[in-house]
Amino acid sequence: MNKLSILGVKRGSKFSPNHIGNDGAIFDLTTSELNKGGFDVTVCSEDEFLKMSAVDQSFVFTMARKKKVVAKLKTLEAQGKRVINSGYGIENCFRTNMTNLLISNNIPYPKSNIVFTEDPGINAFKDLPGRGFWLKRGDFHAIHKEDVTFVESEEEGRYILKEFHLRGIPDAVISQNLPGDLVKFYGVRGTEFFYLFYPYSHNHHKYSEYESINTKTSYHLFDKNLLKSISDTAASALNIYVYGGDAIISEDGSFHIIDFNDWPSFAPCRESAAGYIAECLCDNFRNK
Repeated sequence: MNKLSILGVKRGSKFSPNHIGNDGAIFDLTTSELNKGGFDVTVCSEDEFLKMSAVDQSFVFTMARKKKVVAKLKTLEAQGKRVINSGYGIENCFRTNMTNLLISNNIPYPKSNIVFTEDPGINAFKDLPGRGFWLKRGDFHAIHKEDVTFVESEEEGRYILKEFHLRGIPDAVISQNLPGDLVKFYGVRGTEFFYLFYPYSHNHHKYSEYESINTKTSYHLFDKNLLKSISDTAASALNIYVYGGDAIISEDGSFHIIDFNDWPSFAPCRESAAGYIAECLCDNFRNK
């Protein structure tokens, strides 16, 4: 039987803040698992992918983030090729799109307002209870530390919105700050794989000073199976399979997803995750 041919598109280093090696490692492990599974895998960078005049493979797996690459992936999908994560799904994970989709699909999410940075309006910070606010660029993923900023006051927040505008960021998500335990999670939709951990307890967080804002970890009891179920539902709503994110666990055991990403690094669990990711890709490609 002929091997199925797959194209793999790596993530550019610009889109792996503090995680270049980790992103490359999970991609390479997944590629190895696919080779073991009988696939003929060709790997390229985002820039190499953009230079291709034609893509011969019917199946593509990708960690890409560059907007031109995402647009080309969507074109390939419109032509009938199978792409995971979908270009449409990657775009759905841009912050404004993600916020709208999670809220509209009843995923527990912080109260948030979406505003234009040039003219956020008088109600930009209205109806967001609690201490302080999180300002997050809405047009893309966080690339720089300043793309996700905590502010104590509306005055400070409006200053940051002006900075976003000067940087060419057209829209932003303003969210309430939720006290509680921060947990990170990784999952593969359609499989049993789900891994979560407390990043501050393992010195695994991009911006460690956030612990002073979110409070120390108290290890509140919560339903981990429910978090997996809701996370899989969120992934389905966003049209992605390989995902990760962050949640805040409140003292009463309730939780809110505060971030959701297409194909993160799986750094603390990549050895076990790679097989499940490959399984997901195999099932989707072979059953197309």
